[in-house]
Amino acid sequence: MNGDLTGAASGATLDVINPATNAVIGSIPRCDERDVELAVAGATRAAAGWRATEPQMRAAALLAFADAIAERGDELARLDSLDNGSPLHEMRNDIGLATSQVRYLAGLALEVRGRTMPETEGRLHYTVHEPFGVVARIIAFNHPLMFAATKLAAPLVAGNTVILKPSEFTSLSALAMAEDLQRLFPPGVVQVLTGLGTEAGDALVRHPSIPRLAFIGSAATGRRIQASAAAASVKTVTLELGGKNPIVVFPDADLDLAVEGAIRGMNFTWQGQSCGSTSRLLVHQDCYDDFVARVGERISGMRAGPPLDPESDLGAIVSKQQLDKVLSYVEIGKSEHARLVTGGERLTDGALAAGNFVSPALFADVDPGGRLASEEIFGPVLAAIPFADYDEAVAIANSVEYGLTASAFTRDLRTAIGFSRDVQAGYVWINETSRHFIGAPFGGVKNSGVGREEDLSEIESYTQVKTVNMRFG
Repeated sequence: MNGDLTGAASGATLDVINPATNAVIGSIPRCDERDVELAVAGATRAAAGWRATEPQMRAAALLAFADAIAERGDELARLDSLDNGSPLHEMRNDIGLATSQVRYLAGLALEVRGRTMPETEGRLHYTVHEPFGVVARIIAFNHPLMFAATKLAAPLVAGNTVILKPSEFTSLSALAMAEDLQRLFPPGVVQVLTGLGTEAGDALVRHPSIPRLAFIGSAATGRRIQASAAAASVKTVTLELGGKNPIVVFPDADLDLAVEGAIRGMNFTWQGQSCGSTSRLLVHQDCYDDFVARVGERISGMRAGPPLDPESDLGAIVSKQQLDKVLSYVEIGKSEHARLVTGGERLTDGALAAGNFVSPALFADVDPGGRLASEEIFGPVLAAIPFADYDEAVAIANSVEYGLTASAFTRDLRTAIGFSRDVQAGYVWINETSRHFIGAPFGGVKNSGVGREEDLSEIESYTQVKTVNMRFG
């Protein structure tokens, strides 16, 4: 904090639990309102100097930061794997994604620019983009290092100082990363506060000297943040929230490609714990039975195992609480008379017995209006639903409160364009799933969030536009 690596002001700590074993592997500071006050004071002191730093120099610091992440990549990936339970090979992939995104955003430093307007006689009219000052970013547990690194980049490029709060479940890599932040940035420019969302997180949201904040997490928490922030002061709040995302397989689709898309889109390799997972599988009735059988066969062959084992296809659910939630939805599916094709069992054999392991599940013949098909599970549970025609597919796809991602598989250009127009989602794939692309803005509609990230508009969202009208003579 403020250039120093310190514990919480109270001295309190939280245990770090390895979800693969449920063993305590360390502790992190349990920061609270007192630590937030200290962090805001430090960020406020640093704000004027960082704002005055030339954009190229801010970008240079971020590029050096990306290099530091790459150099420590395996160490940071192992911390994430131990901390959140995902397979090491996936966390290594996150390192590459993080460094690419940070470098891309750093490269946009000189693209944040105002504009001039047609002048009236004797006057000049123009706009400039100015940083907010102190920004808070509260991130989720499923991609700890990737979120921690990439979500710092845009506000820093824009000239803000940043207070980062990682998830209380997965803070180890952010704390390790703080060692490089301490070396590469002036004191107070970037600070990492660990602790509970209900304590440190809530204090950040309510602090009147933080005019801009962003959150990644559940829709319910996002709504509470909006309300809490508004009660404190007028703030700019962006939210990247949950999803119950559809993947639609039309009858003319390349079915081999679509099977791969259904597997990839569920993000099973990080236990389905992704807001972008295409967890509702809508398949045309003409190919439904065969397609569901093929997907079920693929899922049943996936192996949940220790995160550090390179043979593990998926690892452990991040916490016992989240494991219980996933298993409860398996029971909900059964109670709604959906057909369990495969999986959905807690794994208790051998080395898995002590951990939060569950076999990936596929339900078929799911009621599109039931809880299994409409509520976000954030776990490895895929719900298959048949449809009769295009209109029914779109109606089912749009029937939930969320609108983050959507995918469709079809060979017909008219169907592809129509679906991308008609589906209520912020990020759409045609004949593909899951991938993000550098420079393509990501974000949701409806209860999936407010704002866009991963492109120039994210940087601009951390600025305020000032209009200047200058008269001469």
